[in-house]
Amino acid sequence: MKNENKIQYIYGVADNALILGQRLSELCGHGPNLETDIAMTNMALDLLGQTRSYYQYVAQLSGEGKTEDDIAFLRIERQYKNVLLVEQPNKHFGYVITRQFFYDAFHLLLLEELQNSDDEIVAAIAKKGIKEVSYHQRFSSDWMKRLGDGTEESHQKIQEAVDDLWKFTDELFHMTDDDKIAVENGVGVNTEALREKYDQRIREVFEEATITIPETKWFQKGGKQGIHSEHMGYLLSDLQYMQRTYPNMKW
Repeated sequence: MKNENKIQYIYGVADNALILGQRLSELCGHGPNLETDIAMTNMALDLLGQTRSYYQYVAQLSGEGKTEDDIAFLRIERQYKNVLLVEQPNKHFGYVITRQFFYDAFHLLLLEELQNSDDEIVAAIAKKGIKEVSYHQRFSSDWMKRLGDGTEESHQKIQEAVDDLWKFTDELFHMTDDDKIAVENGVGVNTEALREKYDQRIREVFEEATITIPETKWFQKGGKQGIHSEHMGYLLSDLQYMQRTYPNMKW
């Protein structure tokens, strides 16, 4: 397997953690209560910690003298391979929880398989992240149930978020050419094979939360090919400001 294919595969995994971590970090100091605020900030730190490990490995593979800071902060928008779901804005708390829940359910399944990768470093990063992501999933699942089966207003808002974000969930399972090469070489995970377990998890939580699964069959994608939503440019502007204004800062 060529290093470039492996690098692109790792981008597809790591960029999701970076962008979602950035979204969560925007909420530091703005949580609905202190406990939730601290929890979401810690989840952001968990994701950014995983991102660092992946990018350090990418820097090593590239052999171009790059650092994790270069990879995180100095790429242009089209070079980020995250799914569209994780770059969606923090419209309200229901959106934040729903976005997190959809991604956590997928992320945990991915890491559970990725820990068996033939690439020892990728496997080690995945194995280390499972405990953290298991907590993320419990947190977001519990809040989905509390909001969905809560007041009339909380139910209406969480259902609104589910209806709006549902169209981004199918991309989680989309396989790029680099993904397929990574699977063929024992490095990556066939995400299409995770779909049944993912759907089951979603149904179980939605049933307890009294949330209705949207009937739409139209799904949006493009992030894994570097084609992002209008929100990505604003997110990167914030993310990259310090590094581009004061070059050579260290993460």
